[in-house]
Amino acid sequence: MAIYRLAARQVVPVSLDEAWAFFSNPRNLPVITPPWLALEVTSDPPEEMYPGLVITYTVRPFLGVPLHWATEITHVEDRVRFVDDQRIGPYSLWHHEHDFREVEGGTEVRDTVHYAVPFGPLGDVAVQLAVRPRVRAIFEYRREVLRERFGPAQGQG
Repeated sequence: MAIYRLAARQVVPVSLDEAWAFFSNPRNLPVITPPWLALEVTSDPPEEMYPGLVITYTVRPFLGVPLHWATEITHVEDRVRFVDDQRIGPYSLWHHEHDFREVEGGTEVRDTVHYAVPFGPLGDVAVQLAVRPRVRAIFEYRREVLRERFGPAQGQG
C-alpha cells in the first residue's frame, strides 16, 4: 500500500483567534468543501471540537454514488493544531493535520494529509488518474473560498 501526501499552505488575513474559531468548528466543513463532493454532515457536531469527537458524513465523489465517511478528531492543541483521522470511509488511510500560527498579516494555515487507497496496484492507478487530482482540487477550492471569505493575504491581490 502506497501512502501519498498532500501539503497546502495559506495565509488568511485574520487573527489567530478568528482563524481557529472558523476552522475548529466542524459545522464549517461544508462551507469549504466543493459542491461536486455533495458533502452532507450526518451527525450533529458541536461548534467546538475535542479529542474523541466522531463526525459522520456522506460524500458523493464519483458518479453521485454515496459513500459514508466517519472521522475522529484525535488531537487538539488549542489555537495550534488539530488532527482528524478517518475511521470509516473510502480511504485505507486518511490522516489530516491542521496547523495554525500567527504570521505578519494574519494566520498561516497549513494542512498535511497522508492518504492511501485500497485495491493495491489498481488503487495506485486510481490515485494517479483520479484520486490525487480530486484531493488537490478540494484544497484549491478551499483556497478560493477562504480568499473570498476572509480576503487575500497581504501583498496578494
